[in-house]
Amino acid sequence: MKPRIHPVSRPVVFRDRAAGAAFLTRSTADSGERVVWEDGGSYPVIDVETSSASHPFFTGSHQVLDTAGRVERFHRRYGGGGKLGG
Repeated sequence: MKPRIHPVSRPVVFRDRAAGAAFLTRSTADSGERVVWEDGGSYPVIDVETSSASHPFFTGSHQVLDTAGRVERFHRRYGGGGKLGG
């Protein structure tokens, strides 16, 4: 890597306010607020609204859409009996 062209990467705590979870990872983001982590070190903390701990896709609480029912309803409504492509 070329020197002095990449941003500084440092340990940062991302705190998910919705789920009450926190993650220690490396990032180029910085914050004036600091938090003491489980290992006793003090790290910058960045609050986020959504993370893998609170997003419905990762928690499994999302609804599965009935796409087959939608397609059938579309064909009934608009007469989708023709062949595609020709």
